[in-house]
Amino acid sequence: MSTVHEIADGIYRITTFAAYPELPEGGITFSFFHTGGRAFFPQTLEAIKKVVDLATLRYISWSHLEADECGALNDFLQVAPQAEPVCGLVGALLDVGDFFTRRDRR
Repeated sequence: MSTVHEIADGIYRITTFAAYPELPEGGITFSFFHTGGRAFFPQTLEAIKKVVDLATLRYISWSHLEADECGALNDFLQVAPQAEPVCGLVGALLDVGDFFTRRDRR
């Protein structure tokens, strides 16, 4: 289950607990400021819908190319047809376009 926290006026953090019984704490908590991994997409999507209409998303961004940062980008691009993927210079240099269904905005 994901939870939504407003951390500043109009800025939200999505937090998801992933159960891993082999860990002493019983799992890991992920705080999403990006797409997160594909395994968390359904939960993350439901949490995001609590604070924004997906049809109004203009940009989807991530900090670097790793599954936990942008693994669900293609899933988000399917449900947010107006959104553009946005990356930084390093991501552009790595040609993230090879991984995603829409070209990034550089």
